[in-house]
Amino acid sequence: MQNARLRDDPAKLDASGLRIALVQARFNVHITDQLLESCTRALRELGAEPAQVLSVPGALELPQALDLLARRGELDALVALGCVIRGDTYHFELVCDTSAAGVQQVALRHGIAVANGILTVEDEAQALARIDKGAECARVAVEMARLARTLRGEQAA
Repeated sequence: MQNARLRDDPAKLDASGLRIALVQARFNVHITDQLLESCTRALRELGAEPAQVLSVPGALELPQALDLLARRGELDALVALGCVIRGDTYHFELVCDTSAAGVQQVALRHGIAVANGILTVEDEAQALARIDKGAECARVAVEMARLARTLRGEQAA
């Protein structure tokens, strides 16, 4: 049996025709606004505008919003943008683990690409150093949406 591999060249990513929604958590909004800007800028550079941008209170609410969007069946990919900064209690681990698991569940349940741009950091300096995660998520969403279309036998838009 021949080993077939699908491989996209990241330098050739094309978002034109893709419908990608972004969901931003407002907790630590001074960070998540920058993640949103980074993601939006990268999508535009790849040839698409966000199909929709939603805002939710925090990282724990991201999976529910993603799930509601995915249920509509109108989108090719989703991006979750958030920032959780470690505090003095176990709450940090709870929020990080629960939000990440929820994001992954949406992707698997609905068969849609979901890029996880929820920063989980020790302090604000680490978060600011990772703002390009927004752009990375845009590229991941485009690449995975294209892969899904290819595997379903759909023609490029």
